[in-house]
Amino acid sequence: MIGSGGKTTLLRILAEELSGTVILTTSTHILPFAGIPLLETDDIDQVRRALALHRVICMGTPAAEGKLTAPALPFSVLANAADHVIVEADGSKQLPLKAHASHEPVIPENTRNTVCVVGASGFGKPVEQTVHRPELFCARTGAHMSGIVTPELAAQGIIAEHSADIVVLNQAETISPAAAKSFADTLQNANITAICTSLMQDKR
Repeated sequence: MIGSGGKTTLLRILAEELSGTVILTTSTHILPFAGIPLLETDDIDQVRRALALHRVICMGTPAAEGKLTAPALPFSVLANAADHVIVEADGSKQLPLKAHASHEPVIPENTRNTVCVVGASGFGKPVEQTVHRPELFCARTGAHMSGIVTPELAAQGIIAEHSADIVVLNQAETISPAAAKSFADTLQNANITAICTSLMQDKR
């Protein structure tokens, strides 16, 4: 899970709705999930026992400010213990849009699908106010720092990075259906699957 504007919320929703056992974790940093058991272990047997009891667990290594970093066990080992391992693979400074630097996202080697989350609330606002690493976004899309982020520009930024198999446009209730369609059409023309939704519990 990469991008911005709802990654952590999507992790939790997927954990609730996927069938089988689920491990929620990170390759960078994440906060523990309230109500979900947390394991800080390098013992795979302990992981299996926890999954047998709880179905969904969170794993990581304690870090500063109450956050977790990557787990002690390799992601490939975790993938053999659970039906699903969902990894939050970068941060966005709580902004709705993001351009990735060369050292990110930190995607595990055995990843099957990379999902990029985009916050639609960033559309219609200046690049410099709504995009994490706006200078990279401008370099890839031709936008100006003070220019307005359009759905098409946001999609072009994702296409230029070549890092996502699926794009989830969150906060779709904040934009018009036409804007959502324009965003999705731009991505689909580049053979990237686009899903427009709202991850708010009362909006899904």
